[in-house]
Amino acid sequence: MPPVSELMMFALALAAAGVVAGLLAGLFGIGGGAILVPVFYQVFGLLGIDDAVRMHLSVGTSLAIIVPTSVRSFLSHYKRGVVDMALLRNWIIAVPLGAILASVIAASVSSGTLRLIFAVIALAVAFRMLFNRASWRLGSDLPRNPAKWLVGVAIGILSGLMGIGGGVLNNTFMTLYGRPIHQAVATSAGVGVLISIPGLFGYVWAGWGMAGLPPFSTGFINWIAVALIIPITLLVAPLGVRAAHAMNRRQLEAGFGIFMVLIAFRFFYSLYG
Repeated sequence: MPPVSELMMFALALAAAGVVAGLLAGLFGIGGGAILVPVFYQVFGLLGIDDAVRMHLSVGTSLAIIVPTSVRSFLSHYKRGVVDMALLRNWIIAVPLGAILASVIAASVSSGTLRLIFAVIALAVAFRMLFNRASWRLGSDLPRNPAKWLVGVAIGILSGLMGIGGGVLNNTFMTLYGRPIHQAVATSAGVGVLISIPGLFGYVWAGWGMAGLPPFSTGFINWIAVALIIPITLLVAPLGVRAAHAMNRRQLEAGFGIFMVLIAFRFFYSLYG
């Protein structure tokens, strides 16, 4: 067991991550997983968690935290009347199905594979956000089914493997089809709800009985980290929502792109540095 002073430092780092995650949940319509996963990966490593389960534990714990964070962010955006409820109703089976498939995949892949998936998707999304042009459009409105339904499944799978709430991918999808960024952000909070709840149960199943997990873990969910961070994210998420509606589209996209570049290179460094 690490010294008490080190545990306190880790707790403070997690608390700071909770503040950032909550702000991001409201600001970008994400569940905060994009910041929590790399923070968890670092903290769990300092605590001596086996590398074989370290990334899986980071992803699963992040999804557990995203449940209340996404619900809080979604309700805040919903009150403003900018959520695309028709899209969420269309994805009510597709996205959770993808999240469940992600946990099945995660049960059979390595920690390095999960990190690589996280980094590649983060970098691709960052490129699109940073170098976005008004002419970058795939259409003037969202595609019809079955294409739209399959996109929901894909968002569920990729987000479940990254431990994020789906805002990273849904923002890109909706804006490429001409939807306003503020509507995309608001709708992404709802997508986070559809991903995080089945993802939580999926990662409990995927890690059940796994060796090397820290105390107070159920599968790939560590409840100490969950209990520490959830109150903080719930408190600050509405502040992020308020900031999102005060910023213009380009500011949101540039900030999000820079953030994702930093995260991507953090994981590339962990793999090849």
